[in-house]
Amino acid sequence: MSYSFESRVRFSEIGENGCLELPGILDYFQDCCTFESEETGLGMEALKARKRAWVLSSWQVIVKRYPKLGEHIKVTTIPYSFRGFMGMRNFILETAEGERLAWANSYWSHINTETGLPEKLTPADTDPYNLGEKLEMDYAPRKIALLKEVVKQEAFSVQKHHLDTNHHVNNCQYIRMAADYLPEDFVVHQLRAEYKRQALLGNVIIPEVYAAEDKVMVILNAEDQELYAIVEFTK
Repeated sequence: MSYSFESRVRFSEIGENGCLELPGILDYFQDCCTFESEETGLGMEALKARKRAWVLSSWQVIVKRYPKLGEHIKVTTIPYSFRGFMGMRNFILETAEGERLAWANSYWSHINTETGLPEKLTPADTDPYNLGEKLEMDYAPRKIALLKEVVKQEAFSVQKHHLDTNHHVNNCQYIRMAADYLPEDFVVHQLRAEYKRQALLGNVIIPEVYAAEDKVMVILNAEDQELYAIVEFTK
């Protein structure tokens, strides 16, 4: 089964070109699955009481067209599989007329917030969700192969505005950080992101960037050289 909500592209969500930006698409996707969880009775407060949380492990997002200011849009999420401590979801962004604008695959880890470790799923965690049909798309591997020809950039610290309700950097904030290293005329057709560990307030992030004509990879490192996230943009 799928879950959907409708919206309209707001002025506060658009970039200089008058269109919804890539992080805005990811925000809509994240909002959609959050709304679904709230309606199933497994929303943030319910998870908090059980000391559990869903943490995004990886994204693959394909964008055909970025919607313009004022366009009416529909956002859909399709949970299609649970395995071990992992949940898998597809997403679709389309116009009110049914034009498919963007679609995605995602992997989520079910975490024990006391230990910070993955927690095996039980029927209580999964039964409220009605699984749907896996979306037909060209699936990329979940793991992103690192490239060696990278250039280290100036380090920066995690600020309060980067954090979410789990008190670590929100997954979309990593995308915003990485997107700062895109050339001005680089229009993203596909995004892949792999999340390795959680960055907290005050942690130092050291970016390393690989840039080619049709691909930019941004590696967000910790001071100990353990990765926070890998983000790959493709034209």
